Amino acid sequence: MKHSSSPQYRGLSRRNFLGQASCAAVGSSALFNTILNLSMTSRASAAIPSNEYKAMVCLFLAGGNDSFNMLSPLDNSEYNLYKNVRADLALDGSSPEKTPLPINAPTSGRTFGIHPGMTGIRDLYTSGELAFVSNVGTLVRPTTLSDYNSGSMLPKGLFSHSDQIQQWQTSVPNQRIGKGWGGRTADLLASLNDSTELSMNVSLGGLNVFQTGNMVVPYAISNGGAVTLDGYNGTSPVDVARTAAVNNQLDFDYANLFEKTFTNKTKHSKDAAGLFNSAVNNSSLGTSFPNSSLGKDLEMVAKTIAAHSTLGFRRQTFFVLAGGWDHHDETLENQAAMLPMVSQAVKAFRDALVNDLNMWDQVTLFQASDFGRTLTSNGKGSDHAWGGNYFVTGGGVEGGEVYGTYPTMDLAGSGIDTGRGRFIPQVSVDEFNAELGLWFGVDQSNLATVLPNIREFYPSNATAGPIGFLA
Repeated sequence: MKHSSSPQYRGLSRRNFLGQASCAAVGSSALFNTILNLSMTSRASAAIPSNEYKAMVCLFLAGGNDSFNMLSPLDNSEYNLYKNVRADLALDGSSPEKTPLPINAPTSGRTFGIHPGMTGIRDLYTSGELAFVSNVGTLVRPTTLSDYNSGSMLPKGLFSHSDQIQQWQTSVPNQRIGKGWGGRTADLLASLNDSTELSMNVSLGGLNVFQTGNMVVPYAISNGGAVTLDGYNGTSPVDVARTAAVNNQLDFDYANLFEKTFTNKTKHSKDAAGLFNSAVNNSSLGTSFPNSSLGKDLEMVAKTIAAHSTLGFRRQTFFVLAGGWDHHDETLENQAAMLPMVSQAVKAFRDALVNDLNMWDQVTLFQASDFGRTLTSNGKGSDHAWGGNYFVTGGGVEGGEVYGTYPTMDLAGSGIDTGRGRFIPQVSVDEFNAELGLWFGVDQSNLATVLPNIREFYPSNATAGPIGFLA
């Protein structure tokens, strides 16, 4: 196994002027960006084997997962501290439903516990296919408690849902932007794909920042496939009439630029949906997925991966959104219902990639969330915090290990507690994302283009990954 600690390196009229000058500026900027992207894309393509396929799957638990129950300490002294500080939020071992599943972390020599409802995740960990990364969060730079207390260089909107979601997805912690690191990665690598009809970024969570780039945007689908026009190509008399009417509208030669553009976009969307659904519907999986929304979403991801050759893809990203994790009350009850669904769906996804597709080595699924939550209780549940624990799984993952530094439950002695067990992260989101990006095919020389803040934590001359969880 690789190291478990994050490194420390861390005379014109006003109208004419606006029209001419701004268009010239936009045109020049667009041309420069196009040349720059073509140059970087050419370098990236040359370094990647022509027959290689890889997929990266982001499973986002929206709301802020209470991850210190997903992965808890089980060493005797730390477990006692955990139970004391968490009080009514603790998995205290008083019943099977409150007894964590023990795992060993070889590098640290420590014992941890996985939530008792996550047996599938435990099995993937013990088989070496899944790893945890501890105390990860958004950081502008390596941060101390003194930095926090002085308000020095902190992420924008710390503890805010919207800001922290955006920063996980953009890897830009000090400003609000609408382009994500998955989108920037796609801008760089999209030319590897043969498809011109569909985006390499497929979303089962609607439009999202993570997959939005300058040139590439998400292709939003449902777990039933690409969304099509209601009733189009149906067999009922009403649907036949509706289909004829739509075709007449799409075949009309419009003079108005906006009407023409809208029609062309509609045609393209219709044709792309037909292409996607035809390919995916021919994908057959023998694995039974759980009958949950997340189970169906990951089943559709697996089917889409199975159809990658037909669709013409060598690189794809997927975004899967699972909401409802803002547990300010009834934390234990909510986790008991929701964490098993995550575990079952992820395990089924792995089984399909291994047994049905033989593609597990080419896929990495990583879990993300807004932030961690407070260790201490508000009397009913836990509140917004900062650093948290996350899992990553796939055939290339150096699993069976807890990376990063799991914080002590002795809050006064931790040196990183900002209050109520809101831990300052010791692993940055940038490092976490860099590990994934490098595996996916982003060259070290282009890494700072994808992750603008990465050089605060990871030097450009590094020869090993920033964390070590991917081979």
